[in-house]
Amino acid sequence: MPNPLKICVVEKDATRAKEITDALHQGGWADVTVIADDASLTQTLASTEPDLVLIDLANPRRDTLETLSEASGARQRPVAMFVDESDPELSTAAIQAGVSAYVVGGLSGERIRPVLETAIARFRMMTQMQSELEAAKKALAERKTIDRAKGLLIQAKGLSEDEAYRLMRKAAMDQGKRLIDVAQALVTASELLR
Repeated sequence: MPNPLKICVVEKDATRAKEITDALHQGGWADVTVIADDASLTQTLASTEPDLVLIDLANPRRDTLETLSEASGARQRPVAMFVDESDPELSTAAIQAGVSAYVVGGLSGERIRPVLETAIARFRMMTQMQSELEAAKKALAERKTIDRAKGLLIQAKGLSEDEAYRLMRKAAMDQGKRLIDVAQALVTASELLR
C-alpha cells in the first residue's frame, strides 16, 4: 500500500536523485518530486506543497544549510537532511534552522524509511510543543490582564480581590463575553482615562 505523503527530494546529481527516488518508491512513497536546482526550491515547494522535504548534501556549508532550511520551509513541514560529513556547528545550525532530522554518513536506501519516520515524529512533537508553549504564553498574558483589571477595580471601588473577580465574571456573563474580554476592556478604558 503506497504511503500518501508527498515528498520533495533536493539533489543536484541526477544519478543520485534516481537512487533516492527508487529507494523512496521501494519504501512505499509514490508521490516524489525531485528538485535539482536550489534556485527553484521555493517556487517548486510552493507549487507542489510537499508533506516532507529530503535534502541530500555531500559537504554542506553553513550558508547553504541555512538557505536550504529556510527555503524548504523547515518550520512548516518535516525536513530530513542527509550529509556525508559534518561538524558540531553545522548540526547545531541545522537543528536551530528547524531541520527535523540531520543524518551524518550519507544516504542509503535502507536508512531512508526509519529516518523519514523519525523526522515526521520529531516534527510532530516539536509542533505540539510549540502549540503548547503558545497556549501557555497566551494563558499567562490573559491571567496578567485579568489580574491588572482586578487591581483597577480594587483601587477604584475598594473591593476585595474575590469581589473584583466576581464583578468581572458577572459582567462577562451578563454581556455574553469571555472574562478576558471584559478584563481587556477595563484595562483599555483605564489607559484612555489617564
